[in-house]
Amino acid sequence: MSLMADSSGKPNPQSPERKVATNLQGQRNADLIDRIKESADQLADDRSSRGDLKLLSRTLRELRYAFKVFAPFRRRRKVTVFGSARTPAEHPSYVQAVQFGKQMAERDWLVVTGAASGIMEAGHLGAGRDHSMGLNIMLPFEQEANPIIAGDHKLVHMKYFFTRKVMFVKECDAVVCLPGGFGTLDEALEVLTLLQTGKRDMVPVVLLDQPGGTYWSTLDRFIREQLLQHGMISDEDLSLYCVTDSCDRAVDEVLRFFRVFHSMRYVRDQLVLRLQRELDADRLRAIGERFADIVVSGGFRVGAALDVEKSEVDLIELPRLMFAFNRRSLGRLRQLIDFINASD
Repeated sequence: MSLMADSSGKPNPQSPERKVATNLQGQRNADLIDRIKESADQLADDRSSRGDLKLLSRTLRELRYAFKVFAPFRRRRKVTVFGSARTPAEHPSYVQAVQFGKQMAERDWLVVTGAASGIMEAGHLGAGRDHSMGLNIMLPFEQEANPIIAGDHKLVHMKYFFTRKVMFVKECDAVVCLPGGFGTLDEALEVLTLLQTGKRDMVPVVLLDQPGGTYWSTLDRFIREQLLQHGMISDEDLSLYCVTDSCDRAVDEVLRFFRVFHSMRYVRDQLVLRLQRELDADRLRAIGERFADIVVSGGFRVGAALDVEKSEVDLIELPRLMFAFNRRSLGRLRQLIDFINASD
């Protein structure tokens, strides 16, 4: 099925297919809205404290508004950039972040940062206002929005770090971390934790140093010498991230991830990988041989969109690779995606 398109070639939001999909989505969401209302009513029965109610109320309002701001850009590729707010403009890491933002914007990616100064400002400076989105945290110090994104409709101000991190990770297609303090380390390691445990769909993670820098290579050495050697992670987990001091390599790592792979979704016991193009018989056979260890039963198969996916009209024509994933070997899943992309 093909979508009606406007003169730019983009799907027409008023097409019959999209109207049907929107109506179906609204019907399916009604029960979730009812559950939210039911939970709110139960808070009164639980005699929740005012402090608890204020936290829940603010959390829901922050996320609702953030979802609203990001909704028009859901079909745009976005890269989240983390790094220190204290990095001065003359620092090599700042220059690196500017160059990275510029190169991603040239490929029509949006650059999402914490919207403050330092590395966050640098990412936006490189990307420009039109290709920048921001999630600013309200602090009594060092966290005013930078001049590139200040006042923009793509900027969200948030009170809680945890709601902000939800948006950083939920809305992105890639994560790039430059050197930073406690917050940057927290954000980088949380993303890796979510990927390792399957709580976030697979995305590329790049730990980007300044040219010749050792910030991330030192962390990588610690991970290998302490976590890996003492059995706290598996060797395959090292595939979840890439360490480099080259901006070009970082850009290539992000773009290469989507060379053939498009996106993923679980449908009951099946993991569905949406692809940019079909796999040939030799590549499919090689996948079956190399990655049999991550399949619970039935092997790998190719096919069209499943019935429950047909509301996602923009993705319906993409070919699929489907299998019963063990939901445990996430590093191996990343290796599978890399192997698929290498077929191009």
